[in-house]
Amino acid sequence: MIGDETTRLALKTELLQRVEALGTNQALFPSPVQTIDQIVQQLESLNPIPRPLSPNHLPSLLGDWQLVYTSNGTVVTRAIASTPNMLGGIQIKQVWQSLVTGESGKINASNGALIDLPLLGEWQLQADGIWKWRDSEQIVKVTFSTFSIRATKPFGLESWNLPELKIPVLEFLRKEALWTTSYLDAEIRIGRGATDNLFVFRRDRQLVN
Repeated sequence: MIGDETTRLALKTELLQRVEALGTNQALFPSPVQTIDQIVQQLESLNPIPRPLSPNHLPSLLGDWQLVYTSNGTVVTRAIASTPNMLGGIQIKQVWQSLVTGESGKINASNGALIDLPLLGEWQLQADGIWKWRDSEQIVKVTFSTFSIRATKPFGLESWNLPELKIPVLEFLRKEALWTTSYLDAEIRIGRGATDNLFVFRRDRQLVN
């Protein structure tokens, strides 16, 4: 309906404005903002693509996405926040997720973060895994198989080029987690983890173009 579409677009605009006003660090560290969470819930009720894993909608789901807000942080930001005296000195520059076509019923997922550590400089962390699903066209099981770390500007020196360190996860140690895509359109994607922690992504136009 026209009224619902107008409401949805208005909510999207308000969401992005409020997230931008927070700044990257506050938006990605575990510090839920009730107003933003309420806007997200309203958007989810107006979800224009309720079955994002159906063949017709996969092109809208795949691609490069920037994480712009999370209600309870990420694995990386929660670890940083739990370390005494570290939160103020560490800057989260960027967190992203890339989704590409895999085997039938699977999507290859890559989660990355670019962080600036006091004295140690800029580092990139990455986790590569797979989304798997069967009957559900909204919920997947996520498994990560490789973690990697690379110094992009060690000690603040741009001229250094250190090799990437990859750490494979042995198959018997891999754990599956449920992930729900609760909202999707051409610009915004909202996901919820097993603990209902919500994640708001915005399509990365720079990487797409």
